[in-house]
Amino acid sequence: MSVPLWFFIACLGLVGVKLVRPPWWLVIVLLIGGYLLADSFLAPAIDTATK
Repeated sequence: MSVPLWFFIACLGLVGVKLVRPPWWLVIVLLIGGYLLADSFLAPAIDTATK
């Protein structure tokens, strides 16, 4: 069975939110911050640090 990566990450995030119960503003800030960092000049540094 092959599951798309985006679906797995969405399910993992949903389970994490249900279990840890962080405030919704923190979830939104992390999502927007990650999206903005992915398109910034820091993206190559983040890419090499995570590999």
